[in-house]
Amino acid sequence: MPTSLTWNDLPAHPDRWWGLPVLAAMRRDYLAVIARQQALGDLAGQRILAERGVDVFDPELLREVMVEHADALIRWERGPEVFAGLMGQSVLVTEGATWQRQRRMLMPAFAPRRVAGYAALMTEAAVAGLDGVAGGEVTMDGLFSHLTMDVISRTLFSTPIGADTAAAAAAVQVLSETALAEMFWPFTLPDWLPLPGKAAKRRAQRLMHGLLAGHIDARRASGEARSDLLGMLMALRDDATGEVLSPKEVYDQCMVSFQAGHETSATALLWWSWLLAAHPETQARARAEVDALLGGRVPTADDAGTLPYLSATLKEAMRLYPPVAAMMTRRLTREITLGGVRLPARTLIRVTPWLLHRDPRWWPDPLAFRPARFLPSSAGQAPHEIPRGAYIPFGLGPRVCLGQHFAVLEMTLIAALLLQRFELSPVSQEAPKPRMAVTLRPEGGLRLTLQRR
Repeated sequence: MPTSLTWNDLPAHPDRWWGLPVLAAMRRDYLAVIARQQALGDLAGQRILAERGVDVFDPELLREVMVEHADALIRWERGPEVFAGLMGQSVLVTEGATWQRQRRMLMPAFAPRRVAGYAALMTEAAVAGLDGVAGGEVTMDGLFSHLTMDVISRTLFSTPIGADTAAAAAAVQVLSETALAEMFWPFTLPDWLPLPGKAAKRRAQRLMHGLLAGHIDARRASGEARSDLLGMLMALRDDATGEVLSPKEVYDQCMVSFQAGHETSATALLWWSWLLAAHPETQARARAEVDALLGGRVPTADDAGTLPYLSATLKEAMRLYPPVAAMMTRRLTREITLGGVRLPARTLIRVTPWLLHRDPRWWPDPLAFRPARFLPSSAGQAPHEIPRGAYIPFGLGPRVCLGQHFAVLEMTLIAALLLQRFELSPVSQEAPKPRMAVTLRPEGGLRLTLQRR
């Protein structure tokens, strides 16, 4: 395309009433609105009030803007405003020098070698939780929330989650749904107002604050040095400046680790369990791989890297149902040229993994569950070529998820232990309907039949 094209030349649906009907439709079904945009082409424009947005649906263009033009991007302001109210000034929401400092300091804590040291804590939590499941019809939301919360609690504080699981899981869901609702308002009304949902939000925030602050305060009072994630956060020192994280930063990083870390993994495992229950041959193959490698023993971090088919089932589940399905929105701080189109400063760049992961140009038979897409090539069979940028369950560019190695190890170990113990089958043959909050969860929850082996 000639570089004389501008944002005004992008294909776009007619914007009636300053785009307000689109905003209302986004609140009802965000993914459906962006799917209509995808039909316009790889770059599609949309105006809502004074905001000019561009949806990017081509992997190469996506990499160009998110990687090559990363220095021209900041997060869409409304997202960090909402999340800061829930998780403080953590690495999830900060920008500029503060974000760079936090990211630089935190990276060693989530490096693959360090994460591997958490494997025993992960399997302790999973074994304890799964051994308490009798079988029969099981609410998988509750099961995976318990397992992943227990993992986070043990890795953060060296303490099992205990009886707080159900209340904490409910609080996280309240905060997640509240956050999505607030995204579509220009500002957040004070939480003390007697408005619908505010009381539930206040209760959820009090519960989460009490849970985390209690652990952190007790650790500071004891002066004990431990090798868990909290101990590491308290001991971190910036190599460039010698600074340590402030007490508020330690608390905020614990909050984001607890909330975001548990919910995304639990969501990914929910969809994975449904897909394996609905595809018994795939489930049998994954279980046979687990049995052949482990022979009934508890898996280790080294084992997680030698279960290629199980790993492929998890990757394919995250392709079909990415936990963070949308809302990866950035704002341009300066003009750039993308795909031959000049985009002015302040343009919003919207990224939607749900649609990238289901584009038939990159994914043959995109709605089918085919873990083989992620297997290395075998004799006489060419591997599926996945364009860079077409598969982004953990994001893309400098702000790629800091905890992705932790999440992958955690999910692989929990999945292996579940298949060791149970056969999964659907309660209903009807596929769950996705419902987007901050993460993409099955509407109405998910129940499966678990039969002990």
